[in-house]
Amino acid sequence: MRIGIAVKPKLIEARATLAQLSHWLRQRSVDAIWTTEAAMLSDGAELTVADRAELPAQVDLVVVLGGDGTLLAMAKAIAESGRDIPILAVNFGSLGFLTEITRPEIFTALEAAINGQATHDLRMMLRATATRKGQLPLSHMALNDVVFTRTALSRMIELSVSVGDQFVTAVKADGLIVATPTGSTAYNLAAGGPIVHPAMDALVLTPIAPHMLTNRPIVIPTEREVRVQSTSSNAGDEVYVTVDGQTGFGLHEGDEITIAKSERPLRLIRSTTRSYFEVLRQKLKWNER
Repeated sequence: MRIGIAVKPKLIEARATLAQLSHWLRQRSVDAIWTTEAAMLSDGAELTVADRAELPAQVDLVVVLGGDGTLLAMAKAIAESGRDIPILAVNFGSLGFLTEITRPEIFTALEAAINGQATHDLRMMLRATATRKGQLPLSHMALNDVVFTRTALSRMIELSVSVGDQFVTAVKADGLIVATPTGSTAYNLAAGGPIVHPAMDALVLTPIAPHMLTNRPIVIPTEREVRVQSTSSNAGDEVYVTVDGQTGFGLHEGDEITIAKSERPLRLIRSTTRSYFEVLRQKLKWNER
């Protein structure tokens, strides 16, 4: 087994853990490939280094040290590589819904992963395909969400939303979130959307600050794709699309974003000591005054 090591850039707090991790792997004769950011924080030993985008093609497991944003970037790289490899995410962030492995648990979890005894969650991913007249379609992968927002100086935006060949609604709002169950605890939750268990095969459509009181979030099955277009009421540069907070681009009139369940889910190694509901209680402080 070859282990990939990825870390949030300039995460000085991870330096000691990376040194322990390097020593732990060498003791067990486990080959490791480090991202450039991880190698810069390492103990100076001779390391095999690869860019983040190239890492998934060369390893069987990726260990991520950082917050949810670092995990999202690596999930995108894995999805685009076409590989089916798990992520073991260690929380160095402030909240960490996805990076739920704590620092004291890292070596126990890694031992279980190497021995084939780790517990995996399969997390749905999205493929967002942008189509613009006269240009080839571009695909983007997302674990959490695809978000449509207005730009800094724009007014309310209007988006035409369809599911399959059925028109759903014209959303008049500050934006729209199309979220996976995993992403339901991210921006979707802050915008008033529901929490959806990650085992559900569903998508959540949540308007951001809707201008109609009757416009509410809706949970839909994934059998049919979601299609979103900017309407003629928007100026050419008023709508911006963000994919997992990692990639963004402007949406012009006539452009269409098609969002569908990806062919392959992400395998996320989870802690065996906590259930999903316990994670929610810890992170959201449920039932605490």
